[in-house]
Amino acid sequence: MAEQRLNIGVIGLGVMGRRMLTRLNDHPRLRVTRAWDADPVACAAACAVQAGLEIAAGAESLIATPGLHGLYIATPPAAHIALSERAFDAGLAVFCEKPLSTDFTDAQRCIDRIAREGQRAAVNFALASSPGLTMLGQTFGPGGDQSLGALQAIEIELSFAAWPRAWQAGAGAWLSERAEGGFSREVLSHFIFVLQRVLGPAELLRCEVQWPADGRRAETALQAELRVAGVPVSIQGQVGGELADFNRMSWQGASGAIELGDWFGLARRRSAESGWELMGDPAQLRSRSQTEQLDQWTALVEGRPHSLPGFAEALAVQQTIESLLAAKNA
Repeated sequence: MAEQRLNIGVIGLGVMGRRMLTRLNDHPRLRVTRAWDADPVACAAACAVQAGLEIAAGAESLIATPGLHGLYIATPPAAHIALSERAFDAGLAVFCEKPLSTDFTDAQRCIDRIAREGQRAAVNFALASSPGLTMLGQTFGPGGDQSLGALQAIEIELSFAAWPRAWQAGAGAWLSERAEGGFSREVLSHFIFVLQRVLGPAELLRCEVQWPADGRRAETALQAELRVAGVPVSIQGQVGGELADFNRMSWQGASGAIELGDWFGLARRRSAESGWELMGDPAQLRSRSQTEQLDQWTALVEGRPHSLPGFAEALAVQQTIESLLAAKNA
């Protein structure tokens, strides 16, 4: 007997919403039945991605669609909490883009409701279902095998030729502005999620942020030092590098190291004398991660245990990010 197909509505049809449409087209359980965006051009582009996609009259009518099981929210952050609350009112499971919100009061109120009512909700941190996160947890997390010795230090490096990146050009002005956008919220947050998922809360020691003089645009550089579970963490991020999108996260143990690179790339060095050992083809690791994420999303909708980050975990990540951005240069 075939398993039930789960109907998903999508609000927000910019680049992230359309990418998710493409991914969901191939999933055996999740299917998008209705979508909506305030921009007619974005709606037309989404219809080109998925033939026969029904565009709702608005967010409210989409959420009220009979037979809908879940809602994917890919709007700018300011709308995330309100749309999530309306989805909960309609009995829907929510999978939301990050950052969850920059309004911590509203976010906490929503988190309290989730806990009180048992609502189903998660946030899209891409590395949550990755082999890299699994290996880091098994090696350096609580109860880890310590096969590379005790964790000594963590380094995070980010660099972008321009911000927003070229493929984000149609996402809207908010992505380039400091109120809700910037590379720290959009990219660094993924690696802060990994850090805190494995080791726990981060303590800010020092941070320097460079901002454009116009008072409107997002950060152009960030250097910071954190401490997590007694381990020093260094962060360097900049706009203006040679590569369009460079990211690297290195975890150094007493006798070896693990490195995440270019999002899903994974390498291990067993000793200081040995070379780096690739732990799989990066394209295949990406595909595995994305497939696993959709399977975990299915479990979320069905009310089964899953490994996706909840709203509380996502808020903890955002609190760390906002503390970096609010830091006085030292």
